Amino acid sequence: MKEHIDPSNLPQHIAVIMDGNGRWAKRQGLARVLGHKNAIKAVREVTEGCAELGIKYLTLYAFSTENWNRPKYEVDTLMTLLVHTIRGEIKTLMDNNVRLGTIGNIESLPTDCRNELAEAIRATEANTGLTLLLALSYSGRWEILEAARQLAAKVRDGILTPDQIDETMFGQHLTTGGIPDPELMIRTSGEMRISNFMLWQLAYCELYMPDVLWPDFRKNHLYEAILNYQQRERRFGKISEQLVK
Repeated sequence: MKEHIDPSNLPQHIAVIMDGNGRWAKRQGLARVLGHKNAIKAVREVTEGCAELGIKYLTLYAFSTENWNRPKYEVDTLMTLLVHTIRGEIKTLMDNNVRLGTIGNIESLPTDCRNELAEAIRATEANTGLTLLLALSYSGRWEILEAARQLAAKVRDGILTPDQIDETMFGQHLTTGGIPDPELMIRTSGEMRISNFMLWQLAYCELYMPDVLWPDFRKNHLYEAILNYQQRERRFGKISEQLVK
């Protein structure tokens, strides 16, 4: 399947909502947290797959602000798992020339998580291949409000005037400032929602929502998503005839 992908028409940025861990565990007769543990292989596969293809950015929606409302045991287990996973995956990141970054309200994470993230970001900062962004304690609405607050403060302080604020400037004040918007967003498990994820950045993104649960997601599923993307006509509000001029 990989051989059918057109290397000249790859999305620069792929975003993923990793959905279905709990349902996967339930189908196996296991505790929900074991679904999260079994999802690590999917993370490794999609990261390696993107790195091998030459994708520049991959954003994984790892933990939303709403996830803090889950049972404490599950949240605590997720946080512990996050620490161990980051520590255990640094070699994989280095082997694949992947640079790690984060978006979201990182200050709200436990200290040990922040420390592990900072260490992994330092260890991989010289890598020049794929940039892997983990969206942690992230919410699209939170991000837009934060950007609005920053811009309002600059207007208040006389640094900006309101008419200087355009789409480009607003985008630069988001946590993804300087990073191209995703061109392909994959949400596993067949759910048809974007769940407060990258609300500004997904404005013209192609959405792909397969039925596969995230712990079962492998490189071939990634290739299927990219092939589907390559078959679409991206018009950005124009008509087909305008695109061929």
